[in-house]
Amino acid sequence: MNTEFKNIYIGDLKLEIPIIQGGMGVRVSSSGLASAVSNEGGLGVIAAVGLGEEWVKGDYVDRSRSAFVSAIRKTRTLTDKPFGVNIMCALTNYEDLVNAAQDESVDVIISGAGLPLKLPALVKNKHTKLVPIVSSARAAQLICRVWGKKYNRLPDAIVVEGPLAGGHLGYTLEELEDKERVTLEKILTEVLAVVEGFQSSEHKIPVFAAGGIFDGQDIARVIRLGASGVQMATRFVCTHECDVSNVYKEVYLSATKEDIIIIKSPVGMPGRVINNEFVKKINSGARLDLGCQYQCLFTCDPKKVNYCIAKALFNASCGQMDKGFAMCGSNAYRIKKIVSVKELFHELVEGTRAALKK
Repeated sequence: MNTEFKNIYIGDLKLEIPIIQGGMGVRVSSSGLASAVSNEGGLGVIAAVGLGEEWVKGDYVDRSRSAFVSAIRKTRTLTDKPFGVNIMCALTNYEDLVNAAQDESVDVIISGAGLPLKLPALVKNKHTKLVPIVSSARAAQLICRVWGKKYNRLPDAIVVEGPLAGGHLGYTLEELEDKERVTLEKILTEVLAVVEGFQSSEHKIPVFAAGGIFDGQDIARVIRLGASGVQMATRFVCTHECDVSNVYKEVYLSATKEDIIIIKSPVGMPGRVINNEFVKKINSGARLDLGCQYQCLFTCDPKKVNYCIAKALFNASCGQMDKGFAMCGSNAYRIKKIVSVKELFHELVEGTRAALKK
């Protein structure tokens, strides 16, 4: 039984505190939050999607890359600690963003919302660590097998995302309703067994548990199961350093448990969000013509969906909640105040260590 909560290595990259801040797209986690998390010893993460200041038809790719590179460079002015980026596989400019990240020699690329089977082929430098996000042991095995066979490479770490996570989820609606058999604990145990068959004394693959992790008790629970650390996103939204609008943060603070629901997203995956009037309209089938100006997702057909999720999330990030919505994890309603990243880390680290001593 693992009863420690201390620094770990992702490849040769040392994390003082084994907490990864989950990447939250469309301006929720950028340089402000990522640098603050890294400064506390965790791994701060910039979400690559939706960073462009304007969404203008014809230069979505250029604007996305430019804003992404600017965010990476700004983060470097705010921290000298390692940080990562999250790049969704479902993005039409996925390869361009990966190229930008490797050109900037980012410390870690985290990739989910699909299987990043070709990621090792895109990253040529030896510095950047590659971390896939999976929702099943089958996905973990496929990635390890394909990466090992085709590229002679294995993941430097794996994030296992359970069904209580925020944002887009790698589960069917039926799986999300099966709360007895589809759990983070079960999937984590299965992924750990897969990893054991691929890692060696020369190449360890730390596994980070994600989805519904709220406090030190939760962190201690998954560490006892064998996780090396955790990935957390929702808890970091209501921090002073989070890059999103304060109006967005207030939506979290006022949310009840009943407000947190699952919607069908144009991405093609279920999504966990905080209910509001905009969500009620899209759930009723109303077609909200926000205009698809960028075709950012492979999985989205603008002719079939009734709203543009990229623009909805962009609006929300700016505080225009009547034109969008906030994505969140299942425990968002438990957040009662806005704190600093330093305060949150102190709570999580001390809470975990106290729980592990029991």
